[in-house]
Amino acid sequence: MIALIQRVTQAAVAIDGETVARIGPGVLALVAAEPDDTAAQATRLAERVLGYRIFADECGRMNHSTRQTGRQVLAVPQFTLAADTQRGNRPGFSSACPPARARELFDTFIDVLHARHTERIEQGVFGADMQVSLINDGPVTFWLHS
Repeated sequence: MIALIQRVTQAAVAIDGETVARIGPGVLALVAAEPDDTAAQATRLAERVLGYRIFADECGRMNHSTRQTGRQVLAVPQFTLAADTQRGNRPGFSSACPPARARELFDTFIDVLHARHTERIEQGVFGADMQVSLINDGPVTFWLHS
């Protein structure tokens, strides 16, 4: 599985002009599944998102995690992260997980976030045409692959 995580001061998801999810300071995680991904990989990726040290300590170094700082998480399913972009001018999506299985893996990812983190967890809507807005803090962005 893949997560593109961004440290944000705020982020939101809207569908048809209506906000369906919003967080303050925390992490926006764009999440995609690949065909051979498993529930164990979804679990590991969620744990990495919560444990990845991207928040500053008292010296300004990235030494604190989402879990340590009690920050919020907004997880958004985004199958385009699994696109094949190696040739041509159009992405191919044969490397993305089929939708039904991807939804199961995304749900597992969300369940693990809720089980391992007591702070606010918000999520986008699987399969929806979403508008994602954010203010990237830093900017700080990392690609995690399980």
